[in-house]
Amino acid sequence: MANEQPISLNKLQQQVMALPEPLDVFLGGGRGGGKSYLLALLALRHIEQYGQRARILYIRKTYKGLADFELITRELFGSIYGTGARYNAAEHVWRLPNGGYLELGQLESASDYAKYQGRSFTLLLVDEAGQFVSPDLLDMLRSNLRGPVEVPIRMVMAANPGGVGHHWLARRYVFAAAPWTPFIEPKSKRQWTYAPSTFDGNEFIDRDQYRSQLESACPGDPELLRAWIDGDWAVNRGAYFASVLDEQRNACDPWQEIPAGWGAYLTHDFGSSAPSATYVVAVSPGEEGPDGRFYARDSLVLVDELATNRRDSLDAGNGWTVPILGEAIKAMAERWSIRPAGVADDAIFAKTGHGAGSIADEFRIAGVSFTPARKADRLSGWTRMRRLLADAGKPDRPGLYIARTCEYFWATVPYLTNDPKRIEDLDSSGPDHAADAVRYGCLRKSWTTEIRVDWTSM
Repeated sequence: MANEQPISLNKLQQQVMALPEPLDVFLGGGRGGGKSYLLALLALRHIEQYGQRARILYIRKTYKGLADFELITRELFGSIYGTGARYNAAEHVWRLPNGGYLELGQLESASDYAKYQGRSFTLLLVDEAGQFVSPDLLDMLRSNLRGPVEVPIRMVMAANPGGVGHHWLARRYVFAAAPWTPFIEPKSKRQWTYAPSTFDGNEFIDRDQYRSQLESACPGDPELLRAWIDGDWAVNRGAYFASVLDEQRNACDPWQEIPAGWGAYLTHDFGSSAPSATYVVAVSPGEEGPDGRFYARDSLVLVDELATNRRDSLDAGNGWTVPILGEAIKAMAERWSIRPAGVADDAIFAKTGHGAGSIADEFRIAGVSFTPARKADRLSGWTRMRRLLADAGKPDRPGLYIARTCEYFWATVPYLTNDPKRIEDLDSSGPDHAADAVRYGCLRKSWTTEIRVDWTSM
């Protein structure tokens, strides 16, 4: 390197640069955290480590979006290599003195992918990934990651919440595990980690001025402002729960057990052609949970989830019969050492006619006991659920918390909208099965009287 002067890093940049190199990373913070500069730093380190074997592709959706990153790399590479770094503006390609290669490319449609088909890259950097409405093109591009066995391949993506790709990014990377905790992403079968940040952690910008700029940019959109400032992926503009559901307050780390002294029960919304959703609900006596977080008395924690949606659809069920579903619910209850009992949709208690019993009767035969959940009191349920979500984090008020492993909840509930004909109600045309199940659980009475079961003695 021509310049041996140290490069100053903010906290996010330090943490990400310290991660193991084979680990893929989702940089999912708010605006102004220094994500784009961090991508340039990762490219620089990869080039320094692997020289001519380093083949890097930086992607934006449009060529116009490349301009900012081009300026960042001109400044960074110029300070390090001087005139030894050559940039071909027509091809958008950097060639570095040690033979390293960095291409700045765009990917807006399947026809754009033809430029990369058959080519190999060792590091793939995707900036502003939230501009992609689905992950399909980026998944295709990932197939180009390959190189010599001694060069670790890697994908790093950066995005702000609130874009058109908010939904799939949140589901795939944000709510899969706690921040900075490695997890296996099923599509790529690779280890990823979610690295959040906000502009408050970037000491290299005028933070007061930057906050003012963000506030000026969205004066009539408080949800988008919260997403940009706090990096909150539970925000969805115009959504029914937008003002009360907050990733930082309501999402909790996965639990391994429910402590002694806590109440516990099931809450269930039935479906066959549509998905069913069942949750294990833990009720706090007013103490810390296994994750070290304090939960006010009567707080509800959704610690586990069983959703029967098809893998390719959030609103289509897999057709499970009650006996099959009952066995899965009992297995979930056994894992948590609780009775397979709780509340469910009132509709399953209706007799089917011709002397046949109800769906609830079928569950009872299968070994699962449900009581009606007062479904007719729909608005009271939503009011109760919204209040619990809003009060999460308060030391003297019960709140509603959801484990990050409850994937179906985080994939659906934050995005449900108001009923256009009845603004105080939720639009039931969307995938509201998880929301309904949680609503039933929020209305349940006598939470702390639930009997725990020692399954080892059965």
